[in-house]
Amino acid sequence: MSAQDLPKELRRALSTIAREPRLLIASDYDGTLAPIVSDPAKAYPHRESVSALRALAGLTGTTAAVISGRALRDLAALSRLPVEVQLIGSHGSEFDVGFVHAIDNDAKHLLNEVQTSLTQIAEENPGVAVEIKPASIALHVRNASPEIGLRALKSARLGPACWVGVQVTEGKAVIELAVIPTDKGTALDTIRHQEGATAAVFFGDDVTDEKAFRVLSGPDLGIKVGAGDSLAKFRVDSTEDVSKALAYLLEERRTWLAGASAPRIERLTMLASPRSVALLTPDATVTWFCHPEPDSAAVFAHLLGGPQAGHFTIAPERPGLPLSQRYVDGTMTVETRWASLSVVDYLPHDVDPTRTDLTRVISGDAKAVVTFAPRPEFGQVPVTIEREQTGLRVLGTNDPMVLRSPGVEWQIETDGTHDVARAVVDPSDGSIVLELRCGTQDLAPAMSSELERRREAESYWASWAAGLELPPLKPDLMKRSALTLRGLVHAPSGSILAAATTSLPEDIGGVRNWDYRYCWLRDASLTAQALVSLGSLGEADAFLGWVHRVLETLPGPERLHPLYTLYGETLPPEAVIDQLPGYAGSRPVRVGNAANMQVQLDVFGPIVDLIASLAHAREQQGSTDPARVLPDADWELVRAMVSAVQRRWTEPDHGIWEIRGNPRHHVYSKVMGWLTVDRALTLAQKFQRHVDPAWVVLRDTIADEVKTKGWNDEVQSYTAAYDGTDLDAATLHIGLSGLIDPSDPRFAATVVATEAELRSGSTVYRYHHDDGLPGGEGGFHLCAAWLVEAYLLIGRRSDAEALFAQLVDVAGPTGLLSEEYDPVAERSLGNHPQAYSHLGLLRCAQLLGLPADALV
Repeated sequence: MSAQDLPKELRRALSTIAREPRLLIASDYDGTLAPIVSDPAKAYPHRESVSALRALAGLTGTTAAVISGRALRDLAALSRLPVEVQLIGSHGSEFDVGFVHAIDNDAKHLLNEVQTSLTQIAEENPGVAVEIKPASIALHVRNASPEIGLRALKSARLGPACWVGVQVTEGKAVIELAVIPTDKGTALDTIRHQEGATAAVFFGDDVTDEKAFRVLSGPDLGIKVGAGDSLAKFRVDSTEDVSKALAYLLEERRTWLAGASAPRIERLTMLASPRSVALLTPDATVTWFCHPEPDSAAVFAHLLGGPQAGHFTIAPERPGLPLSQRYVDGTMTVETRWASLSVVDYLPHDVDPTRTDLTRVISGDAKAVVTFAPRPEFGQVPVTIEREQTGLRVLGTNDPMVLRSPGVEWQIETDGTHDVARAVVDPSDGSIVLELRCGTQDLAPAMSSELERRREAESYWASWAAGLELPPLKPDLMKRSALTLRGLVHAPSGSILAAATTSLPEDIGGVRNWDYRYCWLRDASLTAQALVSLGSLGEADAFLGWVHRVLETLPGPERLHPLYTLYGETLPPEAVIDQLPGYAGSRPVRVGNAANMQVQLDVFGPIVDLIASLAHAREQQGSTDPARVLPDADWELVRAMVSAVQRRWTEPDHGIWEIRGNPRHHVYSKVMGWLTVDRALTLAQKFQRHVDPAWVVLRDTIADEVKTKGWNDEVQSYTAAYDGTDLDAATLHIGLSGLIDPSDPRFAATVVATEAELRSGSTVYRYHHDDGLPGGEGGFHLCAAWLVEAYLLIGRRSDAEALFAQLVDVAGPTGLLSEEYDPVAERSLGNHPQAYSHLGLLRCAQLLGLPADALV
């Protein structure tokens, strides 16, 4: 019998419990893992059960145990189970081999008396046997005739079973008398507590197992083997069925933990509107989509949990791989095409501010299968889907949600918790339009046609892109990078996302999984500055307005946090979504970011550098009025940032990389403090703004300290921090910023040291020192871009061109870059798409397009 022959309800229950964050699988032995046989010494377990338990015990967050009436030493010898599977003997009273020494003298004396009495009963009744255990004696009657067996059991019940201090447990053809308490339920609860299990599965066949079934509750699962009354909710017929159930549970849990065939990160494509983002897989599955904001809970979290976490899939009825997926040029509209079918996806712009809409248009000559499985709140609330004449209504969430789909005949299925809607559609007679509307109950037609709405959305992006001053190198890729940065701009607030996702891993299967769906002052300033360099100034103006509003909530600018929510609020505590297995099994899945509470003293520099770039760009665009080129509000922001540096530049901090360890005097943070004051002095001189004379002294003091304390003779390089010899790619900014002249031999030496220690092929690592977190990470695209710029500054143009070409080559098929790259596995890592990576790519292309004498 295969696992698929198990009852459907049991398979569904096993599939559900397989998705528990920390799972305990426990089982009785005789009659469950091993068949009942006449000779107890030959009750060997099924090989398939042993294999499944071993494999389950090896999975993350999974504990396997056997709780048997047998003595622990006998159970270990007979079961041949590996050490990964915890063994508990004597009906839950033996947890380790030294247990016998814990019995006091009175109990040992009583045990001897019980043994003598039961041995005498066995001698008087042929076929009856005695089993001696460390804290109990069992009388077995299975090999005696029924009449003799009943007589022997009666003698035991009327004899030693009545003695004070004796604990009685009866099972199939056995009575066991113990001199200490024995209870499989207590044992199960003990293991659950020790392992922190969020749910337990227990298999048992005997009346003694009912004590374990009795303590099950909530998501727990009890499975009875064979006939007879039981508290267990489910039942199987035989020990062979137990093997199949364990194998099925193993496969379901392994699949869940592994992330269920996660698509490669670099192949994910982003949709965007002025206030929303979504991600598509290469085969047109909506794999990531949040509502009401990009930093809200996910409606579709397929990317981090597979189909169970919510998805919206369209595929040809006749299975086949897509031929292509591409952006409509200059827009955020995506077309996925098969041989006779295409799907166009975009996020409409003409919607109420409280709504998040997604439009999907199916066209072609082939039938398509549509699967709609919304899972609001990361799948943590039950979902019911109701059919209506023009579409579907999603129930179970506080925020309304509908799918307008006139003419589509849906079939609703349920797994007991969530509904799924499926339909087969035929677009040969006209395109099928599916409109997901979150934040409304309205299923009525839109005020304008789908074609008009699509044109409006595409015009928004195309007209913006048409006005950009793109670098001549790789113009199509540069346009896509610019559009990606603009897609990460949250227009309603003026903030800018660092990336579109949370918890995409820096190491497959690792724990370095962070939430980047927020506005970092540093990342957003650099993104806005990149857009300014392309001729688009509105995003910088809006972001600086956002910074002003944040500052109004603080006692002083030096108290700025490194990051905020999209609307400028302090982040809630970092939390873990245990129900999601993570991308490719990379757990935990995090929401929120503890870096919010770190000290990062570099953040002031990028803000002032942005204001300087913005003032220069206004001049370039023909503005001659100093009050328009450098408005009072911008200058006040500059003064506030310098004030913050004055107060705090001497402190250690956590640095640009948000290392979760003790603060250090990071060279990059000191350089950014210097840059803050230097750019402020330059602006003041150019636009006749008054400055405190102390600013000049401060700038020179910081520079002198960095030059002296940041250099390390031992490694012949500027280092990550004053107190060590470890290198950091961010330290390249000592030359990139202008704190030291690029012709300084110490800068060239730092470039060489960085290349030697941190570069690996097409990528550059941030650092290699121990940062207090387990596991590894990939190289950072931004760090590679810094090295390209550094190569150019020291005259190594051919090396810069070669590294830039490698950086271009690792972009995904639709031109997107994640945060990191693994040069060994040749795959992208980290959140996606990442603003850092795209602004770095644009910067490289701009610099490589300049003559050599214009670089310094």
